[in-house]
Amino acid sequence: MRKLVIGILAHVDAGKTTLSESILYLSGKIGKLGRVDNKDAYLDTYELERARGITIFSKQAIFEIGETQITLLDTPGHVDFSAEMERTLQVLDYAILVISGADGVQGHTKTLWQLLHMYQIPVFLFVNKMDQNGTDKDNLMKEIKKQLDDGCIEFEQVKTDGFYDQLAMCDEIMMDTYLEKGHVETAQIKKAVKERKVFPCFFGSALKLEGIEQFMQGIVKYALIPNYPDEFGAKLFKITRDEQGNRLTHMKLTGGKLKVKDVLTNSIWEEKVNQIRIYSGQKFEAVNEIEAGSVFSVTGLSQTRPGEGLGIEKASNTPVLEPVLFYQIILPEGCDPRVMIPKLRQIEEEEPELHIVWDEQLQEIQAQIMGEVQIEILQSLIKSRFGVDVAFDAGRIVYKETIANVVEGVGHFEPLRHYAEVHLLLTPGETGSGLQFGVECSEDSLSKSWQRLTLTHLEEKAHKGILTGSAITDMKITLVSGRAHNKHTEGGDFREATYRAVRQGLKEAESILLEPFYAFQLELPVKMVGRAMNDIEKMHGTCEISQTNGEMVVLVGSAPVITMRNYQQEIVAYTKGLGRLFCSLKGYEPCHNAEEVIESIGYDFERDIENPTSSVFCAHGAGFLVDWDEVKDYMHVESYLQKKDDLLGETAQNQASYTEERWISLVEIDQIINNTFYANQGKKSAWKRRKTALERYYEPVTYVGRQKETKEEYLLVDGYNIIYAWPELKELADDNMDSARMKLLDTLSNYQGIQKCQIIVVFDAYLVQGRLEEIIDYHNIHMVYTKEAQTADQYIEKFAHDNQKKYNIVVATSDGLQQIIIRGAGCALLSARELKSEIQRANEEINREYQEIQGRDRNYLLDVLPLEAKQQMEKLIKKENDK
Repeated sequence: MRKLVIGILAHVDAGKTTLSESILYLSGKIGKLGRVDNKDAYLDTYELERARGITIFSKQAIFEIGETQITLLDTPGHVDFSAEMERTLQVLDYAILVISGADGVQGHTKTLWQLLHMYQIPVFLFVNKMDQNGTDKDNLMKEIKKQLDDGCIEFEQVKTDGFYDQLAMCDEIMMDTYLEKGHVETAQIKKAVKERKVFPCFFGSALKLEGIEQFMQGIVKYALIPNYPDEFGAKLFKITRDEQGNRLTHMKLTGGKLKVKDVLTNSIWEEKVNQIRIYSGQKFEAVNEIEAGSVFSVTGLSQTRPGEGLGIEKASNTPVLEPVLFYQIILPEGCDPRVMIPKLRQIEEEEPELHIVWDEQLQEIQAQIMGEVQIEILQSLIKSRFGVDVAFDAGRIVYKETIANVVEGVGHFEPLRHYAEVHLLLTPGETGSGLQFGVECSEDSLSKSWQRLTLTHLEEKAHKGILTGSAITDMKITLVSGRAHNKHTEGGDFREATYRAVRQGLKEAESILLEPFYAFQLELPVKMVGRAMNDIEKMHGTCEISQTNGEMVVLVGSAPVITMRNYQQEIVAYTKGLGRLFCSLKGYEPCHNAEEVIESIGYDFERDIENPTSSVFCAHGAGFLVDWDEVKDYMHVESYLQKKDDLLGETAQNQASYTEERWISLVEIDQIINNTFYANQGKKSAWKRRKTALERYYEPVTYVGRQKETKEEYLLVDGYNIIYAWPELKELADDNMDSARMKLLDTLSNYQGIQKCQIIVVFDAYLVQGRLEEIIDYHNIHMVYTKEAQTADQYIEKFAHDNQKKYNIVVATSDGLQQIIIRGAGCALLSARELKSEIQRANEEINREYQEIQGRDRNYLLDVLPLEAKQQMEKLIKKENDK
């Protein structure tokens, strides 16, 4: 049977649950229509949901329309439970977005639309409550197109010219078909819906079953059934517990099949499936096997987490809609926190965004919560499940921290018989980008296994900022260098070094305190606009008038959460109940009163012993602490940023003096000597062939009594070094290394045509197993790929050492260590910046000469005639001019 997974989403009170009931009733799944206000809705199965009349937990129902089996996932509409809704989006094929015809596009509706865009989920829209007075389909359609997307098209009047006109504007293929045939094929419409170019809109009343049948048929007609691979894959989106306390892992199978007693793993844990359940409402059916495209629950898994991917599926990102308030959970007298925390962890498994934390300093349990409604639900849940009455304090804002500049953080951990050093590049990210991690570290300095371990340690912990101890965000942390010891390094050493590197970098950086902002939509009478705008300005927010509907005005804008938290009550009071405020989390922005907040929190990074900024070094057989501001005076690996500065233009003299000060081990010195003087001895040089006359050029130099011929000139270029030193080539290399190489070769080929020297461009291929040295002529220059285990540095050093007496050799590189060795061989040097300047100078000189030639009198015939013929020609010209 064809399978579809569809989620239903809406702003609270848009009629989402009523629409679900209507669909289930008309499909024959239920025999009686449930009502929210009657507390008998099919999908509101929890007592709390029926008591409050809202959906708190996502549930599913399975029904058939013709040959299509649809799994309908009902999600919470209240913003306090938006994380639950967002996790459900990860398993949807299509979504139904319900809009209230009476209210139009509301604040949370836009948030949902943005999430659906982010997860790239195709959408069907149902505009509900069209039976209410004052609803206008045309005006609603205009508002939907304006507020959401111009691809939102009414699908109730299909096969009309107006319908096809709108479709044709959404896609070129549909436009061509419409112009050719006068209509658009259904298959093309289905494809456009799947690709989110078209969003079908239907109108009706769920309460009165108006328009529901047509809506259901529209979904089946215009939805494409997904194809699933044979390879196993599953996406986990929820953890719950049944009435007996059994732990349930809810997932969608995205590939292959799953049977009872199959073993599942994510490479960390490995557990067996005891039971497979297909839920529909409160009831479930136990099955032995399930196929791809199904949403189901399994028992027997104790270590799963929402958002995990199994098999071919990857883990999902952290939900965008996260809590921005944290509260102290106040336990009743005599209740031991050590007993209560494991119980609260069970609820945290189901709601990972709660972040249950025991604060050792304050001796309190804390939880992150979206709002007042969620607090009430949590209290009821803890009471019903564990029999404990808890209370919550007034709550505080969840702040975050980021940085404004690029810094290199260094962490070193070297007590006796331990060793690890880690260098991390901390780079500011885009607003809302969260934390990203990367690697730009050579395996020569740190092996792949240690690199992977360092990344694991970066990702496993919520790293604290240094202003308030709040979590850091909106930055990229890149592993750029490090060092391990063959005998003494253990895994835990890199954990210590990694944590310390993050903190040391944060201390060097310019930190910024961030606070959460609401995006709001405020509807109120025209007479109250001045008061509202003045209030918002006092809240350090911004706003503008979005639209005016008669006596009512809609203001939209943003403001800090802390200043707008209780503003709804004020609006109700001064508008006498006519005003309505809709808020959704916009994200984190710089704090409006950072100094005041930092002072009130009073975080002292030196007292935070669990998050040290210092490093541990070893001397005379004992470890000693080095403060964060002195770590770089003791570090063992050269600075990545300093090296990068050298590559981008430090003079060779400065580079040499910097490198001489750098700490180099005896092993490294031995390796340099071996590479320079003894590597690959006995191999014939590729350039000891006879040169043609065109390949040589001589420049006579006058000496007393005799004339001497100059040596042939060679320019050796370290290819990758230059590519990463020239910004325009590095940017090109980030997208396509081949393009960057060709650009460099073309530039040098042009330069050779001007200077007439021999140019050899050397590229590393030392990591390619079994690679032999390869020499390729590219136009008028030579290109070398080194053999296995031979770097470009080694090739250049050997060539310079073997041939410096025969040729005038210039080496172009910004590698400070290599420059010292090349100088020792008696060769000249060009840094990356100097090479670029030299090429530009040569090009400018050629252009200048060309311009001079272009400006001369071009009487070429007279210039080349013999004197006698030239005189006769001039007489004829004069005679002709005199006529």
